[in-house]
Amino acid sequence: MGDFGVIADVSTVIVNALTQSLLELGRGPNMPAPTAELNDLSETVQTTNPKLTVFLYEIAEDPTSRNRPPVRSQPPDPMTARKPPMALLLRYLITPWGGDQETQHRMLGRALQTFYDDAILDGPQLSGSLAGSTDSLHTTLTPLTLDQKSWVWYAIQKPYRLSLNYEVRVVNLDSAVETPVRPVRSRIIEGAPTP
Repeated sequence: MGDFGVIADVSTVIVNALTQSLLELGRGPNMPAPTAELNDLSETVQTTNPKLTVFLYEIAEDPTSRNRPPVRSQPPDPMTARKPPMALLLRYLITPWGGDQETQHRMLGRALQTFYDDAILDGPQLSGSLAGSTDSLHTTLTPLTLDQKSWVWYAIQKPYRLSLNYEVRVVNLDSAVETPVRPVRSRIIEGAPTP
């Protein structure tokens, strides 16, 4: 389960998975391996070495996870209940920078391969508030049309670049409000009056 830092934790997991997968693209000391970095693309991307930027451009609520029951604490803790976690979808733009066109295409190919081969990130791959949890992150290549992709670039006021759009689901954001619950100690069942 994730606290308020779960969005940052998911972004870190995505960046770490991509950086690890890009290591094999390095070709000696003169050509270091590309890296991945979290970047909001508001500034010019520094391209000393080739890199993939990971830009979180949209957060939405997962409609398929609504109406879940409240979460109750387990004894021996004091009985409490809280709203179910808010289920989030995170949408990322992954863009190659630096190097020649072939290097950029290799980076995109490696990113596609990484999230195709390991579309579910879980267990030791998770860090931060997700570490040690039973949560899993499902990564899916989002099928956007060229117009939709162009609108993303237009919104951040940058010229269009070849990039990948990924959706990560379900990211559970825990509620911070707990309500005490009193257990039922006795009950009285009354029958209907007889006519």
